[in-house]
Amino acid sequence: MEADLTLSSHHYYGDIHAPIQLIEFGDFECHDCGEAYEHVQSLLREFGEVLCLQFRHMPLDQLYPMHPHSTLAAQAAEAAGRQGMFWQMYDMLFTHQLELAEDDLFAYAEELGLSAEQFAADLESDEVRAIVRADVLAGSEQGVIATPTFFLNGERIKASLDYAALKERITQLLATV
Repeated sequence: MEADLTLSSHHYYGDIHAPIQLIEFGDFECHDCGEAYEHVQSLLREFGEVLCLQFRHMPLDQLYPMHPHSTLAAQAAEAAGRQGMFWQMYDMLFTHQLELAEDDLFAYAEELGLSAEQFAADLESDEVRAIVRADVLAGSEQGVIATPTFFLNGERIKASLDYAALKERITQLLATV
C-alpha cells in the first residue's frame, strides 16, 4: 500500500521535488534510529540531488520507559526548526542520543546559536506539541509501531535497518524514473 505522507509544513532535506522521497518515522532516543541515522547520512551523500529526506516524529516514550526524553527531544527539533535550525538540531540529537535531558537540549540550542528565550517558549508551545502529535497520528494511521520506519516513494520498506537493501531499492526506483 502506498502512503501519501507528504505535508508542506514538514522539514525536508534536499529537493522536495527529487524523484526519490524517503520518509522516516523516528525517535531521537531510539538506538536503532541512531544506527539508521548513519545509513541515512550515507544515502544522502551518495544519492545527493535525487534523494529528499523527510523526518517525522514517532517518540516512543509512551510505550517504552527507556525512552523518557523522546517527546521532549522531538519538540526540541521543532523548536529549533522555528529558528531555521531543524536539521542542525536533528544532527545534534542523533549524535548525542544518550544526553537528551532538558538541560542538554538547552545546551545544544545555545551551541547552535538559537535564541534561548524563543527556544524555551517554542519547546513547550501548543503549536510544537501539535506538530509532534500530528506526526504520531500520521504514523499510527500507516501502521507504524516501531522506529525507525521508512517509506520510499510512498512504499513502506520492511528492511529499514538494512543499508544495502535501502540502497538497492533506491537504485531500482531511479531506474524507473
